Amino acid sequence: MLEVAYDGNIAIIDVRERIRQGEHPRHEILNFVKNANRATVVEVHLPHPAPPLVAGLESIGINAIMNKLGPNHYRLMCLKI
Repeated sequence: MLEVAYDGNIAIIDVRERIRQGEHPRHEILNFVKNANRATVVEVHLPHPAPPLVAGLESIGINAIMNKLGPNHYRLMCLKI
């Protein structure tokens, strides 16, 4: 189950540990973004870049930005419009 923390209109999803344990929550994240309210900023924390997740977001019309925050810590950000 996807755990989401909110800071105002920012939804923060940290899946680093789940991915390290071998899980692949891409579909959960895509479903969350699809169902999110408009003007929601979605921030996803990952242990590595995730081109399949970015491609999935782009396929539903969402642009995403990926930043490296540190060793084994990447942040993907997108805006639901």
